[in-house]
Amino acid sequence: MSRPQYFVCENGEKAPLPFSDAEYERRLADLRKIMAARGAEAVVFSSMHNIAYYSGFLYCAFGRPYALVVTADRSTTVSANIDAGQPWRRCYGDNVIYTDWERNNYWRAVKNLVGNAKSIGIEGDHMTLAQRGLAEEFLSDSSFFDIAPDTMQARMIKSAEEIALIREGARIADVGGAAIHDAIRVGAREIDIAMAGRDAMELEISRAHPDSEIRDSWVWFQSGINTDGAHNPVTTRKLESSDILSLNTFPMISGYYTALERTLFAGEPDAESLRIWKANVAAHELGISLIKPGATCSGITAEINKFFESEGLLQYRSFGYGHSFGVLSHYYGREAGLELREDIDTVLEPGMVVSMEPMLFLPEGTAGAGGYREHDILVVGEDGAENITGFPYGPGHNIISR
Repeated sequence: MSRPQYFVCENGEKAPLPFSDAEYERRLADLRKIMAARGAEAVVFSSMHNIAYYSGFLYCAFGRPYALVVTADRSTTVSANIDAGQPWRRCYGDNVIYTDWERNNYWRAVKNLVGNAKSIGIEGDHMTLAQRGLAEEFLSDSSFFDIAPDTMQARMIKSAEEIALIREGARIADVGGAAIHDAIRVGAREIDIAMAGRDAMELEISRAHPDSEIRDSWVWFQSGINTDGAHNPVTTRKLESSDILSLNTFPMISGYYTALERTLFAGEPDAESLRIWKANVAAHELGISLIKPGATCSGITAEINKFFESEGLLQYRSFGYGHSFGVLSHYYGREAGLELREDIDTVLEPGMVVSMEPMLFLPEGTAGAGGYREHDILVVGEDGAENITGFPYGPGHNIISR
């Protein structure tokens, strides 16, 4: 029996994608402009975020490489045989499946797609040294350059269709937040409260977006000392009276993550905890007021730093004050050029979508110990910014006595 190194299998019918054909064509046209400017004849994407951005296909790697190969006239995903026809059904453009009958059939499929291209764009921030070595072996007549910074810049400005999907994500994050708020009670476990929020979001995604793949939504619900890190996993810790709590909901719709984060207390906080919480809320409101076209990431950061310094709290700030939103998640994607930090001078423009999320962390043994954070999502427009997060923040809504 002759077994192929790669093949085409258009199994079933194309599934509805999160965006229109016109939107994918717009993105590919912009990419080809970048390619022309850089003298590239082909691009080989390997990351989940760029493959999803330009094709709609969000892969599940499980240790296998995937690709999107874009040339002047063709866009083709390269997927593993284990996924069969699903990548073709879920991508805009063509698909080639590589087999594992022979090692490195992935690169043989990629080589066939790039043809005689002499200059090829790759993602320098994603391709491993091992894969780079294989690229140089199989595409030995080609030279490579890093296209990742250019594509990150392109992704930072959202289209109307993207903003509509992000807006839906923010709404569904609020749904999860409400379910968590209702589930909070002394004695309940973090995991049980987190599951209530995740289930509510997945039910709403399946109702409002029935054509999407239901995957990857999650909740981090933290209590007490577990609030110290923004990304701490859920545990089985039981809530205790007067605990500081952190609600973090993350619905995922077709590769697009959104977020809601809130500080809460299980019963009345002590005076110092209340003071710190109110200061973080004030910083949050200040930051929201500063997000507008023409503002710089570093300039917004400097203003919030001044406020925290005046409150004697700057030393407890734990990370930047916000970041871009789009096709990203906690395990892929990052538009690092649009983060609210001291070392980033990017100017905000209409079409950008950013969070405002100040966080303070005070270690155990310090009055008011715990992690405090609020998080809203804002869409930058021509004259200002629209806050698309609706869940209430602050002591007026988030002190829960039950």
